[in-house]
Amino acid sequence: MGTWRGLRVAFILGSLFMILLIIVYWDDVGGFKLYPLKDPKHESLPSACCSQLTVTTSKTRTSSTVSISTTASNATPIPKTAGQEKDEQEKQEQRKEDGEKERNKEQEKRKQRIMDVCSGRGAVEFPGRTRPFEQIPNRELDHLIVDDTHQIIYCYVPKVACTNWKRVMVVLSQSLISPSSGKPYTDPEAVPPDLVHNSSLHLTFAKFWRHYGSLSRHLMALKLQHYTKFLFVRDPFVRLISAFRNKFGKPNEDFYKQFGSVMLRRYGNVSGSLPETVAEAFAEGIKPTFHQFITYLLDPETERESIFNEHWRQVYRLCHPCQVKYDFIGRLETLETDAEHLLKLLEVDDLLRFPSGARNRTAASWERDWFAQIPITTRRKLYKLYEPDFELFGYPEPDSVAHQ
Repeated sequence: MGTWRGLRVAFILGSLFMILLIIVYWDDVGGFKLYPLKDPKHESLPSACCSQLTVTTSKTRTSSTVSISTTASNATPIPKTAGQEKDEQEKQEQRKEDGEKERNKEQEKRKQRIMDVCSGRGAVEFPGRTRPFEQIPNRELDHLIVDDTHQIIYCYVPKVACTNWKRVMVVLSQSLISPSSGKPYTDPEAVPPDLVHNSSLHLTFAKFWRHYGSLSRHLMALKLQHYTKFLFVRDPFVRLISAFRNKFGKPNEDFYKQFGSVMLRRYGNVSGSLPETVAEAFAEGIKPTFHQFITYLLDPETERESIFNEHWRQVYRLCHPCQVKYDFIGRLETLETDAEHLLKLLEVDDLLRFPSGARNRTAASWERDWFAQIPITTRRKLYKLYEPDFELFGYPEPDSVAHQ
């Protein structure tokens, strides 16, 4: 009996011992905890944080170690593999190639439009459309600037970035010496803008007669055939606004005496004599209005007296796109991308960069503001006067004309 009781006690003690071992072992492997859980939101983070998330695991251990970064700015970038770099380079090259194709496609579209209008497929008719190049008087060829060194012909249009393009032509032709270096300018932005409008700096077709005599027309034809020819255009109405602001919105002695005073006398109802100088006129608040400027353009008497000034003469009369087959037609509205594309086409992009310039307001906002007070009948007459430029260069009929 005593032996049996001893065995029972030993069995019970052994069972309790085994249960205790199971509990301790289970607690260690994470089955359940005998101590209270901590709120992770209130745990203190290590003072020295790692730069990236690190997870360490071991097949021989049942626990994991996790270190979380709180300093993302110190993260070490993951280096790209050679394959990734190659893929990225190929994508960039593909984007460049696609962009080049798109720009070439746009150029073909612009050139085709000119050919269509000049061939009579469009609805607009204008003087000189079918005139051969040989019949264009020399005086009307003074906007075609020639650079024989790089075989370039540029037709400049005032108020269409022509100052900066003339600076480019000066650098390419090396026709102006820098007083600081004693050598020709190499940077277009360094060329003083007031000097580039000096006609003596540029060789134009109008000067060929003096240089080459009876051979001039033959040489023109050869250069037109072999040289790269370009021009830049702009919304015709916005160009007029720009010309008015520049020549009559601020004091300009020459334009006041030659044109402004005429507008004021004819359409300004000015009693008595006008001020002698533009400074006196501005001091008295006397200057032409935009409406008077447009009236002046529409007055038949204006061109009977003298040909339109180059700042408001139509582009088709300045650059003769029906006679000169331009290789590149740039637009002021896309000046930056067009200039970059053109310099590559001319193979001079390694020599210079096109000067940066201030951006103008959009054409739509200019037309709304400036034509708001112009009667609809006057707007439509003005559109007819400049319709060839709208059609040739793909500018839509302005809302200020189409809708009252």
